[in-house]
Amino acid sequence: MLSILVAGACLCGIFAAPALGQPAAPGAGFVPAKKALYADGNGARHLLDGDWLYRADPADQGLAQGFHTQVDSTGWSTVQVPNVFNADEFDVPSYLGRVGWYRKDFTPPAGGKGVSWVFRFESVNHRATVYLNGRQIGRHVGPYIPFEVPAEGISETGVNRLVVRVDSRRNASDVPAGGLLGNGGVRGGWWNYGGINREVYLRRVERVDITDVYARPRLRCRGCEATIEVSATLRNPGRSKQKVRFSGAVAGRRLSFSKDAISLNGGGSQRVSRTVTIRKPRLWEPGRPNLYKLSLAATRSGKKVATYGAHVGVRSLQVDGSGRVLLNGRKVSLRGASVHEDVPVRGNALSTADIDTNVALLRELGADVTRAHYPLHPRTLELADRAGILVWEQIPFWRIPTRSLASGSVRGKGVDYLRQAIRRDRNHASVFVWSVGNELPSKVTPGQRRYLTEASAAAREEDPSRLVGIDFTGHPSLPPESIYRRFDVLGANSYYGWYHGPNGQTADISLIGPYLEQLHDYYPEQGLFVTEFGAEANRDGPAFEKGTHRFQQSYLRGSLGAFARKPFLNGAIMWILRDFQVRPNWDGGNPRPEPPTNFKGVVTRGGAKKPAFGDAAAAFNAVPSLR
Repeated sequence: MLSILVAGACLCGIFAAPALGQPAAPGAGFVPAKKALYADGNGARHLLDGDWLYRADPADQGLAQGFHTQVDSTGWSTVQVPNVFNADEFDVPSYLGRVGWYRKDFTPPAGGKGVSWVFRFESVNHRATVYLNGRQIGRHVGPYIPFEVPAEGISETGVNRLVVRVDSRRNASDVPAGGLLGNGGVRGGWWNYGGINREVYLRRVERVDITDVYARPRLRCRGCEATIEVSATLRNPGRSKQKVRFSGAVAGRRLSFSKDAISLNGGGSQRVSRTVTIRKPRLWEPGRPNLYKLSLAATRSGKKVATYGAHVGVRSLQVDGSGRVLLNGRKVSLRGASVHEDVPVRGNALSTADIDTNVALLRELGADVTRAHYPLHPRTLELADRAGILVWEQIPFWRIPTRSLASGSVRGKGVDYLRQAIRRDRNHASVFVWSVGNELPSKVTPGQRRYLTEASAAAREEDPSRLVGIDFTGHPSLPPESIYRRFDVLGANSYYGWYHGPNGQTADISLIGPYLEQLHDYYPEQGLFVTEFGAEANRDGPAFEKGTHRFQQSYLRGSLGAFARKPFLNGAIMWILRDFQVRPNWDGGNPRPEPPTNFKGVVTRGGAKKPAFGDAAAAFNAVPSLR
């Protein structure tokens, strides 16, 4: 299972001073400021930014050589976190992964009686082992989702040494899968960037913690009143019993969870919930992305000891009997582009400016929907919330081999990952679909069927307010699959006119229309989307030559025109906004490839717009989001 394993021993050792003559580590006097790169979440997050230390470990000898216990900084270099340790290395060994070590020396802010600390990592690829002052305190497997480790044994007055061993090597049973194929090729669909890919926080916890907050809106009809049910878990990380009062507000209405103080035993927790009614709600939807502020606070003896904030959108999602997706009772007709977190020099260690630029490009494109193969950075989702851009959120359960799907362990990793992603993102109004996987084997095997059954059930259990989907490769020769009827929405990845498909089934772009009709006949009650379509463009040339800018322009115009003629189609998501790095020897169907870059973006990896950007923008803006 994808999990966090925390060492149970109390770590009481205090970081020793460097011996005479040894260089002090950069940041030894660093005190993290109260700061976060995204707004929603727990209060009292202190950003561990600035200079970190990095040490390569290509032979995987760092543990035996004591990198985690080293006091001086000999052999380490200075980097900035978020960081990718192979951001400019595009060969097979880099893609397959290796081990690297990160270190941050710091002094915590003032704590006090009843205060404990937690390290929060927003994403580490792929395996993380966390040490504090020379002792292991936790482990985690899996990128793109956060994990937290209690800072056991932290020195509140001296300098602490946080060390993270990162192992980016993956195999066929990992999520996402990686490693070598039997034919000597490599597995995977985007570059395997190793490192601490997103920011790290030191989170202050005073006597009680607020976790797993869920604000679920309910709206029966467009003109109806709405309710918001707010639930949260109060947790006592200490040993002694705590009594706290818990209250809050949402949409300007007070939330009183209990008349009396809530009693929490040491190490205990309690789930609480409260519902408020909004008589005339301002709805969230493209063009009018209204958000309500949610604030929660726990107090003890009149003192506020824990806070949590979020922004909630009131909206309803359903699929009618004819396969039309309804947002707030109106039919959607969405157009947009998928995204990958990938920029030159930094790889997927995006800065806030990089994130802001990607969302600005989506807005300029006129996109009202986007998609990714993994949970995006929380800042991206917050910007999508404010911009009214819907997000088709997917977990990186991508092309998992049939043999791996037969394993209960692998299926369990996928379901566990899905639950964690939903719990992180279910308060974002922009997220409208939980996709449980992408391009799994075309022939659904018993193991795959079992995974799809378990994953769809888990998604509905965690969040009944959204749609549950699956993305698959679109070929007309594939028979209907009964398991797909368990889903609310289906995403077809259809590259008619670009890839030939088995026996040339998808070579002719004019066949996309009949194929969509076939899918609608197979699944008349499921909401149908085209989740991928696109053509590479890395050079000038004639419109009949694949790989040219003119070919991409013609291809996008033809595809979008075909989609517009299918009234049952709920949306089309272009692949992709920006070029990105794929895997060694990638050609992408391009007669003149430049591996490992995927050139299907309408914006270059460096940020320049291709000619097709304007064509896509004109087509997107011609289609109203809601009908």
